[in-house]
Amino acid sequence: MGNKQINHRNIKNSKKRKKKMWKKVLLLLFMLLLIGGGVFAYRVHLNGGGLSGMLATVVGHDENTRKNLGEFRVLLLGISTDQVGVELTDTIMVASYNPNTQKATLFSIPRDTYTGKNPGKATAYEKINALYGRKHRPDETLEAVNQITGLNIQYYIVVKTEALIKLVDVIGGITFNVPIDMDYDDITQDLHIHLKAGEQLLDGDKAEQLVRFRHNNDGSSYPETYGDNDLGRMKTQREFIMQVVKQTAKPENIFKLGEILDVAEQYVITNIDFNVAKDYIPYVVEFNTDNLLTETLPGISTNKNTNGVWVYIYNQTQTKAMIEELFYDRDIEQTEDTNGQDEITEENIDKSDIVIEVLNGSGSNSKLQRVIDQLEGAGYEVTRKGSTNTTSKTTIVNKKNVKEIYLKNMKDVIGVGEIQTNELSSSKVDVTIIIGRDYEN
Repeated sequence: MGNKQINHRNIKNSKKRKKKMWKKVLLLLFMLLLIGGGVFAYRVHLNGGGLSGMLATVVGHDENTRKNLGEFRVLLLGISTDQVGVELTDTIMVASYNPNTQKATLFSIPRDTYTGKNPGKATAYEKINALYGRKHRPDETLEAVNQITGLNIQYYIVVKTEALIKLVDVIGGITFNVPIDMDYDDITQDLHIHLKAGEQLLDGDKAEQLVRFRHNNDGSSYPETYGDNDLGRMKTQREFIMQVVKQTAKPENIFKLGEILDVAEQYVITNIDFNVAKDYIPYVVEFNTDNLLTETLPGISTNKNTNGVWVYIYNQTQTKAMIEELFYDRDIEQTEDTNGQDEITEENIDKSDIVIEVLNGSGSNSKLQRVIDQLEGAGYEVTRKGSTNTTSKTTIVNKKNVKEIYLKNMKDVIGVGEIQTNELSSSKVDVTIIIGRDYEN
């Protein structure tokens, strides 16, 4: 038995050495190609130049490869592994990316979404976040998401808590603007969240605190204008993922490729074939987060007529319309002028029909009035105004499925603003504009 165990250990160590050697060879090959001769440089030029062109050339692309690539869609599952024997899905998102239009979508699905057939007999095991934990098979969650959305998603990526922590640490942390003070403790999960609002460098431990936060010890949570409890949590998760992608794709992190691959190999489960992934990776580095559209599955959270269990019942009609807009009609609804910018005319928009409220989070009453004057001067009508907590960034919140072209125009009018979506069917306004300290007009 002793010799067998030693031989098994030697074989295992040999495989590890080969794997590390393969990664070193891959990195060395990449560096040699970067400093290679004229033929390589010419091919990089044909592939668009820059880092994207280099990566495309390294994986064997030519100038026609991108044209033949369609939109890539994948289901992202964030799995919490802090409790022994329990693996609940804290994060559920559909992500799409089109390398030709450089547009992407993150579509969040609340973890309490009901997947059963009879809400009157609902159980916690029929919530979508419990499906993975049944057999530790992501295909069950994938099937449920396809049923809800009508999308034929083929791929999934399961990211365990440890992956997020280690990836963030590998790349030296993520700079992120924490939206509010977060103060929460759960001894049963050994979960302790203590973060201050504001832009800061988050290490892996703080990143986990950020994406898992729902409410404070005193019961308070994100403000309604941001998205309370789970809605706010999903919004924070989406924005954090955006920053992880953006900051991981920095050129200097190419030298950390081996460590990133180690994290993925150990803590990430996926059915994406390498030959599929390599076709899209070169073009992701070009992606600008301004082209990312984020939405949440429309519905309501309730425990009425659901066997006393709190579940999220999605609205099938609204979901169908939202999926159509996000994944099929996105390029059709926008007209472009000769400069490639969205063209907004009095003929195609009746601005006065949009119910707008403006909240002052800048600390300056004069700024509030200037924003109102600008909007009304552009043809909009501000029906409500008020004050809110001081904030650093101006935000334009879409609450009633207002078309994106309207929101972009509002941003152009006031000169600043981050566009966000938080559809609240009970809201009395269509759009809430929160003025931040960054407003200077």
